[in-house]
Amino acid sequence: MTVEPASSVRPSPAPAPRADAGPTPGPAAVHHPPGGRAAWLAWSIGVSVYVLAVIHRTSLGVAGLDAADRFGIGASALSTFSILQVLVYAAMQIPVGLLVDRFGPRRVLLLGVVLLSTGQLAFAFSDSFGPALASRAVLGCGDAMTFISVLRIAARWFPAAKNPLVAQLTGLAGMSGNLITTVVLAQALHSEGWTPTFTAIALLGVAVFALVALFLREAPDGPAGALPTTAPPRIGVRRQVRDTWREPGTRLGLWIHFTTQFPGNAFGLLWGLPYLVEAQGMTRAAAGGLLTLLVLSNMSFGFLFGRVLSRTARARMPIVLTVIGATALLWAAALAWPDGHPPLWLLVAVVLVMGSNGPASLVGLDYARARNPVERLGTASGIVNMGGFIGTMITLFGIGVLLDTLSPSGADTYTATAFRWAFCWQYVPLAVGTLMILRLRKKLAAAPA
Repeated sequence: MTVEPASSVRPSPAPAPRADAGPTPGPAAVHHPPGGRAAWLAWSIGVSVYVLAVIHRTSLGVAGLDAADRFGIGASALSTFSILQVLVYAAMQIPVGLLVDRFGPRRVLLLGVVLLSTGQLAFAFSDSFGPALASRAVLGCGDAMTFISVLRIAARWFPAAKNPLVAQLTGLAGMSGNLITTVVLAQALHSEGWTPTFTAIALLGVAVFALVALFLREAPDGPAGALPTTAPPRIGVRRQVRDTWREPGTRLGLWIHFTTQFPGNAFGLLWGLPYLVEAQGMTRAAAGGLLTLLVLSNMSFGFLFGRVLSRTARARMPIVLTVIGATALLWAAALAWPDGHPPLWLLVAVVLVMGSNGPASLVGLDYARARNPVERLGTASGIVNMGGFIGTMITLFGIGVLLDTLSPSGADTYTATAFRWAFCWQYVPLAVGTLMILRLRKKLAAAPA
């Protein structure tokens, strides 16, 4: 069986003409995206929303200790912020995919900006746990509308062979938002305070909304923006989701996303800073430096994987399995280190390898894109994109519960031993996800291309 290229897309079979039908219409224009400067301009405008979403999403990662003090909460309640945000994000992926397929990415992006800004503004003025929690849920809803929309814009503007590279560049651009969070937001939070800092982030949405509303073209004009077949009839939501799920590549993509993304996500979103400061005794500045290294590593791996995958689809599974193995091995070395205080060089190695997690998770989108027709790409991307955030949610919650369980009642900080055992929880979703990848890999090989 030949390996289907990562960038290929199987068109839907044309429906057979009915006996009583009139003349069969001629085929619509073939989908030949132009690429070039106009494509990069459209992608850049779309990706600006994704960068903004990542800034909002990761803002709690550098404010976790401040949030615990502001709202008077422990580890379990603190993890609830990120868990709810990620839960809403994951739950919205299929609905957002359907919205993108039916109404186009531009409208979905505009709605996403409104929700992001509203949620962050409410979070800025929250002074108790309940309203703050609700505001993070709204923020998660807006965040969910960004990544899939940008990928759909890229699919309409760029030639198919460039899709893996553009997907990795999208993730790389998002990491620049994470970099802004770890470098700029962390400093602003301690110099300007909680409310001014989060209000300023919320107001960034006004400029991004105007940029998208005035200048974004979600598809090129004329034949290049057409679908590859005559316009398919709109089918029901259930059938759209069912047909997409039945594709083995969609399910394999979801489990790849689930297994590869969550270690770096959980570390960067919430538990990285407390682990480095409270368990390893680092200063906030030193811990922030390692979180910045995580972002830079992510960007480097994104560029590397994108270049490799744009040349050969055969590198997809080796990349995924190598990233899973290296992440599991280095975390095992760090957690098994005597007294729970691994040396700096090992922590740096762990952070560098976790930087490969996000780019590896995007390989799951390549599998889904290769096995679904164009009119289902939004839905397929939504299903796959749920995976990593479900894994992140499970990990965030498990670590928070174990930290509270392993620490004395009323303790202000958590010990290195508590963090060591709590972080062992990562191996549960890692093992489950790896087994599912190996199982579905065989099913995909046996399925017709």
